[in-house]
Amino acid sequence: MTEVKTFAERVIANIEKVIIGKRESVELAVIGLLCQGHLLIEDVPGVGKTMLARSLARSLGCEFSRIQFTPDMLPSDVTGVSIFNQVSREFEFRPGPIMAQVVLADEINRATPKTQAALLEAMEERQVTVDGVTHILPKPFMVLATQNPIEYEGTFPLPEAQLDRFLLRVSLGYPTAEDEVNILERQQFSHPVESLTQVVSVDEVLDAQEAIKSVYVAPLLKRYMVELSRRTRQHAEVYLGASPRASLTLYRASQARAAIAGRDYVLPDDVKHLALPALGHRVIPGPAARLRDVSAKLIVEEIVGKTPVPGGDLTGKDAA
Repeated sequence: MTEVKTFAERVIANIEKVIIGKRESVELAVIGLLCQGHLLIEDVPGVGKTMLARSLARSLGCEFSRIQFTPDMLPSDVTGVSIFNQVSREFEFRPGPIMAQVVLADEINRATPKTQAALLEAMEERQVTVDGVTHILPKPFMVLATQNPIEYEGTFPLPEAQLDRFLLRVSLGYPTAEDEVNILERQQFSHPVESLTQVVSVDEVLDAQEAIKSVYVAPLLKRYMVELSRRTRQHAEVYLGASPRASLTLYRASQARAAIAGRDYVLPDDVKHLALPALGHRVIPGPAARLRDVSAKLIVEEIVGKTPVPGGDLTGKDAA
């Protein structure tokens, strides 16, 4: 897994020229890329959500598109529309901004549920259907959606079906005082994202995405991942627990994290580290729990703390 580790280090180092002091969040973004998944970046305004998406796209040299979601946006503004050509007397497809490799869905929860749903087919099937005609999206394809906390004015909560299609939820948080001073100094004359260059090729991205699939996951660890998901469904405070897609997320994301560390096998620490980003947005507390300020974060942390961690040899070398 040396090639994947080198690939990830180049991308992470490049993004950190813009996103300062947020190594863990940047690493999660690269994990999402390696897993061919989508990221939900949720935090307060002004902490660098959009910059993270732009920096990732520039590092990969991929075709980048930005969709600014607003309450009056229509689904066709996302997917594209068929327009009648008076000359050829035929309908022509005018692609929407979704037809790109890296798509930034900025402030996704400001759009109405109908418009949010326009992303569902693209995120799951890697295609869009307009007027009965299916259009395949390019490879790699990744949606990075940003949203402000739902307590803010003018926001619509994302439907459960759409939340489940996001591989990981990432939160940047405020920088430290030292990092914030560093941000001021770096942006004295220009924004560092403007000088960011491509550090990997599209072919390298596709090769790395295939390479992580060969990372070994011990049977006991697979059961551990499934048990974490199952306990969210059985928890007394939970209205809706994690789906089987969440177990698959833990599986694939753990493989990616192991590969980034240069390992060809997954450890329990990989799973525990990814439990909250993978499960937190999929767990919906019940009404009584919300009244007592019992959050999904607290529930997931409790489940991780109480679930027995598998031991023994998990490297697969004995089996070999």
